[in-house]
Amino acid sequence: MTPTGSTHLVLRIGGPPIRVYDDVADLRGHRLGHAVVGGARAAYHVREVSGSPGSVGVVLRPGASEVLLGVPESALAGHHTALELLLGECVVDAMLGRLHACVGAEQRMALVEQWLVIRSLGRGPALHPMLAAALSTPAHRLERVRCMVEASGMSHRHWIALFRHSTGLLPREWLRLRRFAHAIEYASQPSRGWAEVAAASGFADQAHLANTFRTVAGVSPSEWRRSVDPAAPNHVPVRR
Repeated sequence: MTPTGSTHLVLRIGGPPIRVYDDVADLRGHRLGHAVVGGARAAYHVREVSGSPGSVGVVLRPGASEVLLGVPESALAGHHTALELLLGECVVDAMLGRLHACVGAEQRMALVEQWLVIRSLGRGPALHPMLAAALSTPAHRLERVRCMVEASGMSHRHWIALFRHSTGLLPREWLRLRRFAHAIEYASQPSRGWAEVAAASGFADQAHLANTFRTVAGVSPSEWRRSVDPAAPNHVPVRR
């Protein structure tokens, strides 16, 4: 799984517990249960998918974990956390039981959405207005962290702390993932060469793009293009 820069919530419907691996060299992995929060990451991780009957996944916007789960993104970043450690075993077991009783994916998604809406009631937004504005700004207008700091009107230190608290990432990591996301979307057309992809996505050159691919995705751009399903560009198959 290549990183998206967001916090993810996954609820597995039956089958074996979710197991994740830090990278391709991690042979033991981490057994986490059937409900897991994946914090924002700057690099890929490996997830076991064999034997899974299905799951419901939710991508949380910056600031949402503090409202819904009671902890900021910075506390969840870079690792996976069993949801029961945040909400309690009774709450999680009750939700999983209700999901088991659902008929079909549409009903399950509606149930999870309703559950999250109820959890958010009476809790104000946890995202600073200046941060919300920066995160919604097109990537090509935020080429440097300095641009973000200047636009915020805050000190560099204050901005870095605020940014990491609500996103789980440093601004430079977030900007790199924004460029990477644009690159894999643009590269979905096989006719586009990697030099063209690099230029269109804000990388200094093709070598810069290749280095980012290896850091973020664990593979070279060519390996990514050969193995990935265009419908799921963040999912890179790994044989273990």
